[in-house]
Amino acid sequence: MNEREQPAAIGAYATVGRAPEDRRQVVAKVCWTLLYMSYLYYAVDDLTSGRHTAVATGFGWAGMITFVSTYFFLVLGPRPERLASWQVGILAGQYCLALALTLTLGGAWTVLLVYVSISSGVLFPPRWGLRVVPFIAVTVCVLGLLNGAGTAEMLLLVLPTLLGGVAMIAVVQMGRTMRELREARATVAHLAANEERLRLARDLHDLLGHSLSLITLKSELAGRMLPDRPEQAAQQVADIERVSRQALVDVREAVSGFRRPTLDAELAGARTALAAAGIAADVGQIAGGHPDLAPDPEGALAWALREAVTNVVRHSGATRCDVALEESGDELCLTVTDDGHGPSRPHGNGLTGLTERLALADGRLETGPAPRGGFRLRACVPLARPTATAPAAEESAEPRA
Repeated sequence: MNEREQPAAIGAYATVGRAPEDRRQVVAKVCWTLLYMSYLYYAVDDLTSGRHTAVATGFGWAGMITFVSTYFFLVLGPRPERLASWQVGILAGQYCLALALTLTLGGAWTVLLVYVSISSGVLFPPRWGLRVVPFIAVTVCVLGLLNGAGTAEMLLLVLPTLLGGVAMIAVVQMGRTMRELREARATVAHLAANEERLRLARDLHDLLGHSLSLITLKSELAGRMLPDRPEQAAQQVADIERVSRQALVDVREAVSGFRRPTLDAELAGARTALAAAGIAADVGQIAGGHPDLAPDPEGALAWALREAVTNVVRHSGATRCDVALEESGDELCLTVTDDGHGPSRPHGNGLTGLTERLALADGRLETGPAPRGGFRLRACVPLARPTATAPAAEESAEPRA
């Protein structure tokens, strides 16, 4: 089955056991129903054979019309999600009508119970259908014995009754599974789209917030330097152009899903942003690389540094900022401390997105007042320590004296 045929097949199975929703489904169900209505040939032949009186023949035609009408109503009519009492009533009425017609007109009318079995398999839940269908098959067997049916006739009646009902239970259950699968696929696609939107929103917020803050600061510096210091102002304008171009590249990478910042690049950017804002910075000579730091945790720490420095420049009103990167057990922790007043809200969009980023890398975020006043942000990610199995293997390989 190719990809184009697969959705059509799933849709066909998904409509089994449900009321038709459009004209196409009505036509399809009517065609299938008329196809296996051929079993009624035996009852029609019995009525047209002239073996019965006029009263019995009229009773037979009335009973057949009533049975077929209620059967088509069950197939094409409205159908609630759960079995309703009126559906049970119709099925019970069909069972009693088929029983009465068989006992009064003869064994040819036992075929009506085949349709009762099929309807029961469609409408009843599986655990009840697997009880009702065998019960109807036993009824067919008893009626066949009462009417003196032979072994071949018994098999022609009992097997369709039993297998038809059980097959419909299986087909309806398959239809339910197909519908659940289609709904699950739609849900997965919706969640994937939401996750991609959240990723893109986090990337754009962190990228543009930092870059635009830096562009604003350098624009203000360039304005203050003109016209007295044109050379320094030109340098600031050149920096603005460089930051703008880099921001454009970062946004394109973020949209494409390839954006993964590094600690070394963000440390250099932090020094530039803090210096442009006139904030004394103690970034030191800390190195961003670590032999046990995987790319995803490093990217999460880099985003944390960018968000922390952006908040210090834009919101804190600080005059000093310290950045430290240190190991703590099996974690690598980045700590950014300033002497400002901290964010106005406990968690804005940036810190919320940062918490989500660190959680994806099995990390954590801690924010709050610094020990000496101001605000502190601490982001920790796990280190991938190599297992110490090689030395043990070498020792075991050494020959014993």
